Amino acid sequence: MTIMQDDPRAGPDEDEIWAFMEAGAQFYPTDTAQLTIGEQRRCYDNLCAHFHAGRPDGMQVTDMTCPGPEADIALRRYVPAGRGSGCTVIYMHGGGFILGDLDSHDDICCGIADVTGSIVVAINYRLAPEHIFPAAFDDCKAAVNWVFETSGSLGIDPARIVLAGDSAGGNLAAAVCLARRDQAQTMPAGQVLIYPALGGDRSKGSYVSRRNAPGLTTADINYYEQMYLGSAEEENRSSRFYAPLREHNFAGLPRAFLVACEWDPLRDDCFDYAHCLQSAGVAAQVRHEPELVHACLRARHMSPAATAMFHAICSAISDMSQ
Repeated sequence: MTIMQDDPRAGPDEDEIWAFMEAGAQFYPTDTAQLTIGEQRRCYDNLCAHFHAGRPDGMQVTDMTCPGPEADIALRRYVPAGRGSGCTVIYMHGGGFILGDLDSHDDICCGIADVTGSIVVAINYRLAPEHIFPAAFDDCKAAVNWVFETSGSLGIDPARIVLAGDSAGGNLAAAVCLARRDQAQTMPAGQVLIYPALGGDRSKGSYVSRRNAPGLTTADINYYEQMYLGSAEEENRSSRFYAPLREHNFAGLPRAFLVACEWDPLRDDCFDYAHCLQSAGVAAQVRHEPELVHACLRARHMSPAATAMFHAICSAISDMSQ
């Protein structure tokens, strides 16, 4: 584990979070950027499989597709036993835009569906570096459009759809909300952004003070950005659909619930984005997690702090969809 020399503490105090990180390090070493993309994905897949908590009894899981800008997009629909909330969550997975798929976040989507009683629809967007920006954004936008447009046949109430995502998926969820607002489309009931990457200033704040945080470093973020933005990196970086914090008008966006982990370079993106929304009259709440690190959703069965965070996320989803 990396020790943060510029922090007053070496990291979180909770022993269970350190145990989580140590378990993950067996599958995903700190030098993964030196591996090929294929090797990185195998490491990530093995890590995700290790922490998979299984599907709850009675969970109905259906794989499907929808039309995409280049090819059909794979989706996975989760319907919990005894569903009663009437809410639908459209979920965009994390993985730095280069990792992850429907399987990597399968148990997370199952957990959200089970606790909230909601339908969850997960999106398998295209990954970089094979498909650079805006491929992932375009896929997520197309998939969200399709869910809204076909909501009747899917048994979904379009007035009770929440967009959610973690890390890179939080970025994509926020960007899709911006696009739908700009196109005067029906707004989601809310956006749940879990330790999202929103394009903050990397010369200050948590990008500096937490630059060597365990689990994700600022150097890691730079690497993922280079992979996602490709040869047009400078031009693409200025797009608000890559960096939602570059938007100048935040009015008309859906209410937001953001999770900021103390031991994460992306921490301040949450506070900055919430401030932008609040200044435009949009309700936004940040849940600050002083004991948690990036990617801690997978620790929810090990760590009391991560368990509490997960249930807070589920409560926010339920509140937004009332």
